[in-house]
Amino acid sequence: MSNTQSTIIIIPAKNEATTIQAVIQDIQHHFSGQILVIDDASTDDTVQIAEQAGAKVLSLAFSLGAWGAIQTGLRYALKHQYQTAITMDADGQHEANSINTLLTSLTKQHTDVVIGAFTERGSLLRRVAWYLFRQLSDINFKDLTSGLRVYNRRAIKLLASQEATLLEYQDLGVLMLLQRAGLSIQEVPIQMQPRVVGHSRIFNSWWAVTKYMIYTTILCIALPKAKRKKKPLCRTK
Repeated sequence: MSNTQSTIIIIPAKNEATTIQAVIQDIQHHFSGQILVIDDASTDDTVQIAEQAGAKVLSLAFSLGAWGAIQTGLRYALKHQYQTAITMDADGQHEANSINTLLTSLTKQHTDVVIGAFTERGSLLRRVAWYLFRQLSDINFKDLTSGLRVYNRRAIKLLASQEATLLEYQDLGVLMLLQRAGLSIQEVPIQMQPRVVGHSRIFNSWWAVTKYMIYTTILCIALPKAKRKKKPLCRTK
């Protein structure tokens, strides 16, 4: 079990009453530090269940979306002097036994960010989107939308900044911002569970996918390649 007072786990949650307790309990079997749930204006019992399970909960006055909730958690981590922040989903897909693997990689590889990658979960639609965005950007990772990530203090500070507030998703835009700042990233293969209930916020309808594709395409075009500098991203094989 990982036991450190310098690491915080951040879980954005919106109407995840059916899964949040099991997610928190699974984490507690592998990690004894602070678990922070960012309630993205849920209308069910997510807050009460998360608090009863032992997590600290911050409730947003109105929904900011997944990235807005994550950034709220990263700003909390920055303010409270955490050196490492782990982001995990509230739907039960991420396995808590991956935490130590990602933390070990962060330390041994002397990197700023570690992504837990599981490309097998990608639908045809998701894979097509990933392929297109790899062509438009300098980002060559296999899993562009994984929400299981570990950030060190340097990355936390960057992603808590006002510049990062302009982003809408925790995926390609975040990676491009990290790359432009010269931060290093590792991608580590992990296992994930299939979603038990609910659906992806991005790939849940043609409208959501269309919005995501347009937004991310504009982001890729708007960020000049000349500004992507310093040391390149790195990936484990």
